[in-house]
Amino acid sequence: MELLRPMLVSPDTVLYLLDLFGTAVFAVSGALAAGRRRMDLFGALVIAAVTAVGGGTVRDLILDRHPVFWIQDLRYLAVIGGAGGLTFTYTSLFRPPRQLLEVADAFGLAVFSVVGARVALGVGAPPVVVVIMSAVTATVGGMVRDVLCDETPLILREEIYATAALLGGTLYVGLRAFALPDAAVAGLTIVAVSAVRLAALRWEVHLPSFRVEEVG
Repeated sequence: MELLRPMLVSPDTVLYLLDLFGTAVFAVSGALAAGRRRMDLFGALVIAAVTAVGGGTVRDLILDRHPVFWIQDLRYLAVIGGAGGLTFTYTSLFRPPRQLLEVADAFGLAVFSVVGARVALGVGAPPVVVVIMSAVTATVGGMVRDVLCDETPLILREEIYATAALLGGTLYVGLRAFALPDAAVAGLTIVAVSAVRLAALRWEVHLPSFRVEEVG
C-alpha cells in the first residue's frame, strides 16, 4: 500500500524545475537569435548561455550571493548546452514555429520574475529591491543577447516586456502581504505575467514611444 501513496512535491522543487524550463526556453531564444545572425555552433551556445543566465548572474552579483547560482548548480549549464545544441540542430533542418516560442518565452519571463523576487526576498532585500531584482533576472539576459546580436534591446523598445517583469515582482510582493501560501503566490504571479505578455503580443499593445522633434 505504501507504493500507492502519491509522491508529494514541494513548491520549491516545482519552482526549481520551472526555473530549469525557463533556462531552456531562454537558451533556445538566444540560439535562435544567433542563428538569425548566422553564427556558428560555438557562437550559438555563447548567446544561448548569456540569454539564459545573464539576468540571474547580474542579480547574484548585485545581491552579493556567492557562488553565482549556475556555478553552484551545474544542471543549468547542462540545460543550456542541451537546449542550444538541439536548437542548432533543429533549425538546420526545419523552421521553428514562432508562436510556440513566443508562448514559451512569455512563460520563461514569468518564471524568472518569480525566481528573482524569491532570491531577493531570501537575502532580506526591501520590497523595492525585490521588484527590481525580479525585472533584472527576467530581462537582463535578453538585453545582453540583443546587444551581442547588434539589435536594439527589447526592453528599450515599445514592447510590454520589462513592464511585465516589473508587474510580476510587484504582484509577488503584494500577494505575499496577504499571507497566501507560497505556491499560490508563485502560481498567480506566473499566470499574470504570462497573460500580460501574451495579451500584448496578441493585440499588439505597446507603451507610448518617446519622440523628440528637433528644430532646424
